[in-house]
Amino acid sequence: MKILEIREKTLPIASPIRNAYIDFSKMTLSLVAVITDVVRDGGRVVGYGFNSNGRYGQGMLMRERFIPRILEADPASLLAEGGENLDPHRIWSCMFTNEKPGGHGERSVAIGTIDMAVWDAVAKIAGLPLFELLARRYGNGTPGRRVFVYAAGGYYYPGKNDDQLKREMTSYLERGYSVVKMKIGGATLAEDQRRIEAVLGILGAGQRLAVDANGRFDLDTAIAYAKVLSQYDLFWYEEAGDPLDYELQAALAAHYAKPMATGENLFSMQDARNLVRYGGMRPDRDWLQFDCALSYGLVEYLRTLDMLRANGWSPSRCIPHGGHQMSLNIAAGLGLGGNESYPDLFQPFGGFPDGVRVENGYVAMPDLHGIGFEGKSDLYKVMMELSA
Repeated sequence: MKILEIREKTLPIASPIRNAYIDFSKMTLSLVAVITDVVRDGGRVVGYGFNSNGRYGQGMLMRERFIPRILEADPASLLAEGGENLDPHRIWSCMFTNEKPGGHGERSVAIGTIDMAVWDAVAKIAGLPLFELLARRYGNGTPGRRVFVYAAGGYYYPGKNDDQLKREMTSYLERGYSVVKMKIGGATLAEDQRRIEAVLGILGAGQRLAVDANGRFDLDTAIAYAKVLSQYDLFWYEEAGDPLDYELQAALAAHYAKPMATGENLFSMQDARNLVRYGGMRPDRDWLQFDCALSYGLVEYLRTLDMLRANGWSPSRCIPHGGHQMSLNIAAGLGLGGNESYPDLFQPFGGFPDGVRVENGYVAMPDLHGIGFEGKSDLYKVMMELSA
């Protein structure tokens, strides 16, 4: 058993939308195919992976460092005990050879993307959905087959007014979501307050709004927003300041007693540990958004979950960023609190397999081997083009 080839392609996911910090007019991602010599159902097992939106494709790093290390390694050194499957942990260690600690930058995106493809292949070789494999290996043995999801949108868009924002959010609610998220910080506080109240005005019983500043604010602005936001029953106030400014996050907690969320731009277990040590995050109400596809993959995410437990946090307080099926499988297999979803954006990479519907804010996990990409026809068509 061995990996025969690893292919990477940089693809555009460009859009005229923007948040408080960046626009997506030139956004890309990396798509990876890990091709093995294992045959299932008459064809070679291929694992697929891609990185989440908001970080650009990392093809050069993959081609120059990480893919060659895997392909040059002794194939037997990458196998699990008994040689019946690939070992994601050994493959991860192989990729990290000759990498200094710290400086987690965007190499974490390159490794995380390949890691996703490896786990997809491992679950397919095992003949299991990834969430089932994770529950057996690292969870309580029984996956959660219903996963909470929320709809992320509400971006700034040229010419977009409050009525258009309300129509967008209404469309998510009509598709079964109970929590919707919108961007703030890309306009004045007064304008954002008007936008927030416009969305709150369309919500029904049991429906909630989350807001996301994408790290835009200094402390004074974050506090000014907190004072206004405190009057509403928001699902969370997300990433007010720079993701590495733990002092700002901790200070903000003194001014905002309701739930906050952050972590999507922390790319290692060590950075996540610094957040829970120094960021003033409260395990009884706040949410952690670490995204395995951006932070060295599931191998590192497992270390992060162990660290969180040791620091008094439950995995149920994690709702990953990214809106991809990898995190959806992790949520189901390891008992996370849910997953982000992009119903209309970043297609075909966002969303669920064909036929999966949101009902009262939850999706039911389909029984598809691996991560389940083959069940999403528009995405699988793109993946097949890479592996053909």
